[in-house]
Amino acid sequence: MSDTPPPRAGLPPDVSVWDPLLRLTHWSFPLLIPAMWWTAENDKWALHKRLGLALLGLLMFRILWGFLGPETARFTQFVKGPKAVLAYLRGDRSAGPAIGHSPLGGWSTMVLLGAMLLQVSLGLFAGDPFDGTTGPLNQLVGVALADTITELHETLFWGIAGLIGLHLAAICFYAVKGDDLLSPMVGGTRPPMEGVAGIGPVPWVRGLLACGLAAGLALWVAYGAPPLT
Repeated sequence: MSDTPPPRAGLPPDVSVWDPLLRLTHWSFPLLIPAMWWTAENDKWALHKRLGLALLGLLMFRILWGFLGPETARFTQFVKGPKAVLAYLRGDRSAGPAIGHSPLGGWSTMVLLGAMLLQVSLGLFAGDPFDGTTGPLNQLVGVALADTITELHETLFWGIAGLIGLHLAAICFYAVKGDDLLSPMVGGTRPPMEGVAGIGPVPWVRGLLACGLAAGLALWVAYGAPPLT
């Protein structure tokens, strides 16, 4: 007798969870953040600034994609109220099966995105004009305020490192429980779930629009945010 389990009739081979643009953005963060730390520690300021502008563009894209992207990318799909989060923590799954972020995972994502956006925003104004190391918007603030911003920029990095540590710990925790969160973010799909459909086709036109707007904003900031008139 064969030990191979019978095929699950009527179910698709897999379920689409994360679109390629979201996955590309997601995996850019763990590459950029260590690179930015290394460039700062080794006084590679020109490269540090370019990486910071790249991070700004990616964050702007992710925000736009939270309104224009497929179901699992949208903030309305995974940003839930306190009742939903508490119900999830109690183990209540009465809402039925779903794909994408859980209510708790959704808020974890928002906190990480918010912290990175704050960090890169501080970096735009940070620096000391007397040693030539400044962000592209440093000229918009005074020297004393820029010094304070620079200190906050340096301190906040370790807060982000702590959040990343919690994020990795949560992935390991769910892996031990048998819920693989990593593979779907790599390949974009997960095993089929009864009663759950995938996210469908990627809205590439909206994706190109979001990429163009995000890149344009990063480029505008790189030139010191000149007046648009």
